[in-house]
Amino acid sequence: MKKYLILLSLILNVGLLYPHCQVPCGIYDDAVRIVTVKEDFATISKAMSEIKALSAKDDPLSFNQLNRWITTKEEHANSIQRAVSDYFLTQRIKSKSKNYDKHLRFLHELLVSAMKCKQTVDPQNVDKGLKSLDKFVKVYFDDHGLEHLNKISE
Repeated sequence: MKKYLILLSLILNVGLLYPHCQVPCGIYDDAVRIVTVKEDFATISKAMSEIKALSAKDDPLSFNQLNRWITTKEEHANSIQRAVSDYFLTQRIKSKSKNYDKHLRFLHELLVSAMKCKQTVDPQNVDKGLKSLDKFVKVYFDDHGLEHLNKISE
């Protein structure tokens, strides 16, 4: 039930999540961004499977659905890139932070994985993206942040 409430909250507030306002408003929830990126990768993975299955068919409905899944895959890859660029790189990662070089490396890997997800239907790109995300989470969050992330991921 808790997951559904969080998901509902994310859906209803999607305009608040991407792009972040850059006023600066000082309102951040890094853990929510991580959960959303994981959901984007899950959707991309599903889209890749559907694209492969629908590509074997030649009826108009399948062509329509194929187009919709391709669009969905693109949108979710763009969402990942916006979260990385507009939220983390622009607002959250500071050049004087302890793990700045690691933050940049893992976020760059995420950007590349999202790009490759657009270009292909290879699920290895989703796997690589999730691995990069996990590496980023380990160096970015402190114990309190990890606890919060785990709590909302339940």
